[in-house]
Amino acid sequence: MEEQNLNEMLLIRREKLKKLVEEGKDPHKIENFKDAIYAKTIKDNYSEFEEKSVRVSGRIMTKRGHGKVSFMDLQDSTGRIQLFNRMNDIGEEEYEAVKTLDIGDIVGVEGEIFTTKTGEISVRTKKITLLTKSLQILPEKWHGLKDTDLRYRQRYVDLIVNPEIKDVFVTRSKIISAIRKFLDGRGFLEVETPILNTIAGGANARPFITHHNTLDIDMYLRIANELFLKRLIVGGFDKVYEMGRMFRNEGMDHSHNPEYTAIELYQAYGDYEDMMDITENMVSTIAQEVLGTMKVNYQGTELDFTPPWKRITMVDAIKEYSGVDFNTIETAEEAMKIAKEKEVEIDEDLTRGEIISEFFEAFCEDHLIQPTFVIKHPVEVSPLAKRDPEDPRFTQRFEAFVYGNELANAFSELNDAIDQKQRFEKQVEAREKGDEEAQMMDYDFINALEIGLPPTGGLGIGVDRLVMLLTNQSSIRDVLLFPTMKPVGIEKENIEE
Repeated sequence: MEEQNLNEMLLIRREKLKKLVEEGKDPHKIENFKDAIYAKTIKDNYSEFEEKSVRVSGRIMTKRGHGKVSFMDLQDSTGRIQLFNRMNDIGEEEYEAVKTLDIGDIVGVEGEIFTTKTGEISVRTKKITLLTKSLQILPEKWHGLKDTDLRYRQRYVDLIVNPEIKDVFVTRSKIISAIRKFLDGRGFLEVETPILNTIAGGANARPFITHHNTLDIDMYLRIANELFLKRLIVGGFDKVYEMGRMFRNEGMDHSHNPEYTAIELYQAYGDYEDMMDITENMVSTIAQEVLGTMKVNYQGTELDFTPPWKRITMVDAIKEYSGVDFNTIETAEEAMKIAKEKEVEIDEDLTRGEIISEFFEAFCEDHLIQPTFVIKHPVEVSPLAKRDPEDPRFTQRFEAFVYGNELANAFSELNDAIDQKQRFEKQVEAREKGDEEAQMMDYDFINALEIGLPPTGGLGIGVDRLVMLLTNQSSIRDVLLFPTMKPVGIEKENIEE
């Protein structure tokens, strides 16, 4: 019965539109409605607008009243304002037309600003023009659009019914602007590099594969822009960055989406210590500029982004949270034995360095709540990072963790062409054994290193994760306007004429 009633309501809306068209009043032929004033502007400056004529426009969200007086709530991009419709003000014919308007219709209104007896700032309507006829039924805020899956699929409805979520995306825009302002102010140049690549390089990740018909070759959506940006450092740029979409054909969860926004930056004659300085200062500056504080409430926990952030080696973190000291474990066989004792699930052919990385993921990440730099990763899991001169089994690399999630990844970039080629060859071997996330050989990048890459610090930050932290959102889908979703067809009868 409920579905039948819904179909009847949809049919009634279509009949209304059909009648308007037949009468020569097709709203979709109206070209514009200019000079409208925002609801928030009127409310914030009521004394300037009181008893003055205005034009407002937006979507009808509620209707109430009967007889010769009715009320509507009009919603624009800044908020809502009440419409006071009285037959004596607009005439009987116009009033009858107003009564046929539906919730969801988009209208342009001309009228005067006043305050009702209940103290509500309102527009006393003189004329209402239907600009767009809504043919669907908007869900009621408190009972309709609660299904998060549906909210993500129909974000346009979500934004209408739950306009407060716009604040998240306004903040996101401010964060992105603040990132650019911070880096531009420190002499970094924003550049653009290819999204379509012939080699999927710069990270260990499974790529999306497409095909270029004219060249008749497979190509890959970029998983990182690192190798192109480092080519620019070779070419003579000292400080470059790029912020944009990356694509990884991997799992989806609260912190992973197949396409996401990241920023990578590179600084010639710098190292990973410089990147730590940039990371903690950039994030804390953004928090202060956008939120007015460096202390942020996230999921009930206060996160303090004030520099300096804690620093700990990966091996020391494992010792602190698992009790295992890899400083005393010299071989892969010893590491494998300890892993079995600690019930860490690993493959039999892993190296000591790879087992260290597995231990860190198993025992440490969830404990890293406050901003923390985890430094000195094993060479085996850091194919693009410079070796630590004090212990060549490790690298000059860090990952920044906040609330148990990786926020940033940085290196003193490997600029030894011979060492880099050998590491690529090991990655190719892993790929040939079935590791689809292992990196490919990039001979042109090796050639660039042979030309000469100065000592360089490089940094990558997950922009979506930063936005999550600064807007108190627990899922990456809540900071993406259109997250990736499995397709579901819209029922045909809902869109048929």
